[in-house]
Amino acid sequence: MPPRRSIGSAYASRYRQFLRLLRATRRRAGLTQVAVARALGRPQSFVAKCESGERRVDIIELDEFAKLYGTTVTAFVPRDDVPRRSR
Repeated sequence: MPPRRSIGSAYASRYRQFLRLLRATRRRAGLTQVAVARALGRPQSFVAKCESGERRVDIIELDEFAKLYGTTVTAFVPRDDVPRRSR
């Protein structure tokens, strides 16, 4: 039987994956943090804090990011069946 991970560490790991997806999706869309901030009517620091994890992203904000990036909210959900890059 595999060792049990604490819920906190599994949650933190998935949230870090989410943050990587958020940043990578913006870049794939060819947008800078400044461009996203302008489109949202927010300061650039808002986008930077969302991408770094300093600020939590709520579902409404995530939907706004998704629309700007031309994708869906589910595109940002880390999947356990996708191999993770090791650090």
